[in-house]
Amino acid sequence: MRRVSIFGATGSIGQNTIDLIARDPANYDVVALSGGRNIVQLARDAQDLRAEVAVTAFPELLPDLREALDGSGIEAAAGKTALLEAAARPADWVMSSIVGAAGLAPGLIALEQGATLALANKESLVAAGPLLMETARKHSARVLPVDSEHSAIFQGLVGEDINAVERIIITASGGAFRDWPMEKLATATLAEASSHPNWNMGQRITIDSASMFNKALEVIEVKEFFGVRPDQIEVLVHPESMVHALVGFNDGALMAHVGAPDMRHAIGYALHWPERRELPVARLDLAQIGQLTFRAPDLQRYPALRLAYEVMEKGGLFGAAFNAAKERALDHFIAGKLGFLDMARIVEGVLDRLSARTCDMAQAVTLANVAEIDQLARQEADALLAQGV
Repeated sequence: MRRVSIFGATGSIGQNTIDLIARDPANYDVVALSGGRNIVQLARDAQDLRAEVAVTAFPELLPDLREALDGSGIEAAAGKTALLEAAARPADWVMSSIVGAAGLAPGLIALEQGATLALANKESLVAAGPLLMETARKHSARVLPVDSEHSAIFQGLVGEDINAVERIIITASGGAFRDWPMEKLATATLAEASSHPNWNMGQRITIDSASMFNKALEVIEVKEFFGVRPDQIEVLVHPESMVHALVGFNDGALMAHVGAPDMRHAIGYALHWPERRELPVARLDLAQIGQLTFRAPDLQRYPALRLAYEVMEKGGLFGAAFNAAKERALDHFIAGKLGFLDMARIVEGVLDRLSARTCDMAQAVTLANVAEIDQLARQEADALLAQGV
């Protein structure tokens, strides 16, 4: 019986994780589930999986959660402190799928307990990659990637020597606007950016896909997780979303991971690792598919990719600043205060401003310093918005 916790249980990754666990409930003892405002879903899942505790991120919703769990024997809790306490409960395997920088601290606490951390939270590696990986090493814990691209790379490296790797290629669908004329992007609406052609995801990550900010984060993740140089990481636009990543070796060979666009591939691999078990996902008929297409990304269309490489070259706390500025710019786009193309301009402006703050940006990558730069970058993003940048 494996003890598991799922942070971000009501999101798309969390729901797919629950789907897999619910198919084999006898093998799992669910410790904690966390979610946001979807109290009905959180309570239903907690009851179905017989979790020990359910946590909502919003303290004002605690009475609703308590009411929904009344009589179940499941503990209800709310807020940041409750989430960290839940992360400290002994578990063998923890899914980290909270969206945004809020997912970093619970993941670190889970690693400190020696748990295997299934990492779907991009921001943890982007903002604090060295800290996260060192925490895992210090506590003999393990981080397993759950992003489809990073899981594909991880699988492609099984039995291989990382020193034999020449390049790593991650693919991008191109998002909702991959075929739009450039001149039309400035008028893209929230509704248009929130619709993905291939994947069923939450609103924020869907918009990040349209702007390619999600791929920018993933490029930085590759560097932090696998320890390769920025110039070894490539991105290809692959509209079919079936080749998730390729690993290129020094003998010229490319190892590709190919599968249907279903996150249960990567989640299931992390859940069952080191075994590979049967999963309820579609089997590809390559003859029916006929062809797969690839093209180089247009950096004018996707400036977020260019910024990612600049962030990797600068290192240190620039990943934390990049992520925070991106999150804040996205907040403003969703609120209707910022145009689609303006998000990248805000992020670049924040990075430019912080580049002049050498003392701040040269600090060690600690949780406190990451939190400080995160707050500073958000303030700078708000200031740039107020100035009409």
